[in-house]
Amino acid sequence: MSGRPELQVEIAGERLLLLADKALYWPAAEALLIADLHIGKAATYRALGQPVPHGTTAGNLQRLDALLARYPCRRLILLGDFLHARQAQGAATLAALRRWRERHAGLDIVLVRGNHDRRAGDPAAALAIETLAEPCLLGPFALQHEPTPHPSHHVLAGHLHPVFRLRGRGRQQLRLPCFCLDEGVTLLPAFGAFTGGMAIHAAPGRRLYGVLDGGVWPLTSE
Repeated sequence: MSGRPELQVEIAGERLLLLADKALYWPAAEALLIADLHIGKAATYRALGQPVPHGTTAGNLQRLDALLARYPCRRLILLGDFLHARQAQGAATLAALRRWRERHAGLDIVLVRGNHDRRAGDPAAALAIETLAEPCLLGPFALQHEPTPHPSHHVLAGHLHPVFRLRGRGRQQLRLPCFCLDEGVTLLPAFGAFTGGMAIHAAPGRRLYGVLDGGVWPLTSE
């Protein structure tokens, strides 16, 4: 079975697309959802003297550009941790974000605050990002950063950066970013390129979809 650039699933009665670029598209709402972008994380580590690569912010924004060009979007919903730390409010990072925002001036952007956003501070006013506390209720979904179950809505969340560990012969292992669909909570993989991950395991009733080589792959039987 080959992976596909998008994979359709039904959650809470809505048709959603799991995207190979670690995002979720909701066609009926014309909404693109991503979690854990962590803008400025590499800059934060470099400020601490760690030798980490440059260009992660530009790369993440280019990936967003490609998704917004491919899917009709009225709204971009950020499920927390848009900014990594206060260092992400630096002049160079903010300038890059402003240029990106100007290319998408007509796009509504909503940020559901995550734990890193609370420490970093809200995005600059010039970015025109509506910032909300969780949960943000939209249709049948509770849009959150923390994957805490909601009493009446299915939760779409991030925070944990879910990955699935494939084991081969000997000690071979491969860690795949994954979507994790449970009965009341769906976890999105971290969108940011410079992020770690928490191992997620198969469980009864849980659907797992891994992301690899530009495709989405079912990791558990339907």
